[in-house]
Amino acid sequence: MASLCRDCLKEIPAVARCTACGSPRILSHPELMELTIAHMDCDAFYASVEKRDNPALAGKPVIIGGGRRGVVSTACYVARIRGVRSAMPMFKALQLCPEAVIIKPRMDAYVEASRAIRAMMEDLTPAIEPLSLDEAFLDMTGTTRLHGAAPAVMLARLVRRMKTELGLTGSIGLSHNKFLAKVASDLDKPHGFSVIGRAETGAFLRNKPVSMIWGVGAVTQAALEKAGVRTFADLLRWEKDDLILRFGGMGERLWHLARGQDHRRVSAHEPVKSISKETTFGEDTGNPDILDGHIWRLSVQVADRAKAKGMAGRIVTLKLKRANFKTLTRRVSLPDHTQLADRIYRHARALFDQLGDPGPFRLIGVGISDLGTPDGADLAGDLLDPQASQRSRAERATDSIRNRFGEQAIVKGRALR
Repeated sequence: MASLCRDCLKEIPAVARCTACGSPRILSHPELMELTIAHMDCDAFYASVEKRDNPALAGKPVIIGGGRRGVVSTACYVARIRGVRSAMPMFKALQLCPEAVIIKPRMDAYVEASRAIRAMMEDLTPAIEPLSLDEAFLDMTGTTRLHGAAPAVMLARLVRRMKTELGLTGSIGLSHNKFLAKVASDLDKPHGFSVIGRAETGAFLRNKPVSMIWGVGAVTQAALEKAGVRTFADLLRWEKDDLILRFGGMGERLWHLARGQDHRRVSAHEPVKSISKETTFGEDTGNPDILDGHIWRLSVQVADRAKAKGMAGRIVTLKLKRANFKTLTRRVSLPDHTQLADRIYRHARALFDQLGDPGPFRLIGVGISDLGTPDGADLAGDLLDPQASQRSRAERATDSIRNRFGEQAIVKGRALR
């Protein structure tokens, strides 16, 4: 049984406390020194940065988000104990935790901290696949000879550096594929380190709920329960073709994940091919006004990401998923590239109007592809829409206001539908 002290990084016998430094933070697993695929997830990242930068917040419940009509971006663990969760309406979060300190997001500070963590990761391996500012996959295959230590040791060193040099903590999941590494990183938060080995994969998953699968939200979970699927053991009883017939493309993914199989590689420096956002409804809806509001909000989010990445797209895509999981996708090519929410919305809304399907729908998504630089984007104008240039200038002005005063500083009426 391989064992590692997470504080002094000594490889030691499997004991209750480290024989070198006395720490109880001992990590033991038969495959500890063999596994190479990891997922690192910072602990309550935004809130942790705020507490680090303002020691007066120590021990207090902290919520990052907008005003009372906004939503929770993230919450520290003190607030989470009270039931506060990401994406929760702010008024509900304050009902659960009225003494919470509300802080508007400081994206510049979070980006700076994220870059510092990324630099530490790059000292370990070039194979890094970031998922967001605060989490990433790492492929440590072949790095033992380079560092003179197993991946588990170097990952423990990474989180120790994050704590001592940046004042931030993270949790590590180590396994033999991406799916299980991400599952493992959630098992022992905050400041945890969990391992799922090859030999134990089947037994570990068997009685776990399918809600553990990344991307299975409340609506998908309800559909699975309707089919009699609550655990991985339930999934194992289904034939692959039957799962595909019932759940489409997701059915094949579920069949593989039920067996702990995930053949996706950690994709480092892979060029972005598209930018998209989607949302799954709590209840299926075919209300065109509600759907219109979602198309606008998603278009804004796509445009914001495109502007942040310095990209523009020439193809606009609308995605809808019906209650029976049938996916409808429509796309249109533009004469020039765009990164404007107004143009993305107008084309996505036109695609919706042309669809002629009353729904109800359980998911809607908007995206752009055929990406390029913003040079020359949104300059062609529209002879059929003389107000387009005026709306373009208004959107740029709106962006400046939002960047200075926060995302909720100025909101279009249709976003409130």
